[in-house]
Amino acid sequence: MANNDTIVALATATGSGAIALIRLSGQQAVTIVNKVFNGKDLSRQPSHTIHFGVIRDGEAVLDEVLVSLFNAPRSYTGEHVVEISTHNSRYIIERIIQLLVKEGARMAQPGEFTLRAFLNGRMDLSQAEAVADLIASNSAASHQMAMQQMRGGFSNVLKRLREQLIHFASLVELELDFSEEDVEFANRGQLKALVLEIERTVRKLIASFEQGNVLKNGVPVVIAGKPNVGKSTLLNTLLNEDRAIVSDIAGTTRDTIEDEISINGVLFRFIDTAGIRDTDDVIEAKGVERTREKMRQARLIIYLADPLQDDAATIGGQIDEIAGLNIPYVVVVNKTDLLDEEHRQALHAIQPLFISAKNNVGVEGLKAELLQKVNLHRLDAEDVLVTNARHVEALQRTGEALLRVLHGIDGAVTSDFLAMDIRQALHHLGEITGSVSTDDLLDNIFSKFCIGK
Repeated sequence: MANNDTIVALATATGSGAIALIRLSGQQAVTIVNKVFNGKDLSRQPSHTIHFGVIRDGEAVLDEVLVSLFNAPRSYTGEHVVEISTHNSRYIIERIIQLLVKEGARMAQPGEFTLRAFLNGRMDLSQAEAVADLIASNSAASHQMAMQQMRGGFSNVLKRLREQLIHFASLVELELDFSEEDVEFANRGQLKALVLEIERTVRKLIASFEQGNVLKNGVPVVIAGKPNVGKSTLLNTLLNEDRAIVSDIAGTTRDTIEDEISINGVLFRFIDTAGIRDTDDVIEAKGVERTREKMRQARLIIYLADPLQDDAATIGGQIDEIAGLNIPYVVVVNKTDLLDEEHRQALHAIQPLFISAKNNVGVEGLKAELLQKVNLHRLDAEDVLVTNARHVEALQRTGEALLRVLHGIDGAVTSDFLAMDIRQALHHLGEITGSVSTDDLLDNIFSKFCIGK
């Protein structure tokens, strides 16, 4: 991607809506817009101002617009940025963009505005990736996480780690210049203590990926149970819509049905499944097998039981199979509006939640239990969580290099080997923030962005 020309793209989604925003960035952004804007002379206006006028193509008026100016370096990209707010007509948008291209701009590539922000030092690579996460966020928790990373929460942790490691790395490198004198500038005890501290922090960050990934993509929750216990009714009640077909005929659901809701800011992906039973029906049998596969992949299982079908002992046997998966689960007894007190007392031994999915009784208590099970509602706003698989891989390689440093200190290896492993650790940390990067890596990351970002 060339970084010395002026780029243009539509920054808002196409489709119905009142206003569209066309964005330019580059050294000639103000000059190019000035050629087609009939209003104030933009080259004489201060940064961070908005101006009303019309866009003309020769004598033809294309639209009345508002033009926002952001002069370098006080802009998103660090370059001159101009944003044109126009009416959201596909025809008007295409005409204006074609006109700007004719005057010297070129169409932006995916993510090129954010790439320029990174290349111009406005943000590091992990912050740039958080921009994409922010756009894709679909719950309060994922939004909070993306905002924290975009504002440098994760970057600040990595910066502190690198600064501490660079200090000792420079001392170890200095020893190499005086190898014939056999001097030691880096205290090995202090170096070991520091590496142990950094290695613990790296392990903590790696461990946070499980929670971070769940918050980013949603908690997969499988609703499992025998046929006709009310799984589809429960899904419809949770979603507050008729998402799944409900029938008294056993085996109605033969494939998985998925949908999402946010509970207290945490996104849950509920998966309604085929009833678990032995069957000679080939299609239903495939549905049952798919149910078991989804259960193995789930973060949480709701096991729904019907006390009118099975007694407490039978339900307890079914729960044993769920427990063997080593996945958190909630036992829920449905149709409690049809139970008498004797039935309820008999079921207390399996410690279920009592609900009536059909009548929406006890469902709020179930939601609270789900939050409790995944333990995500207690996350502090300042918690740093890793949400990106690329970052986890880099942290794992950092940890491996740090372990080699520790082994080298204990084994009294020479300074050159210590220096090499410390450099490796610094290299892998740098891959996360972009202080160490390649064109292929940048292309892979930013090509996934939308065009106008």
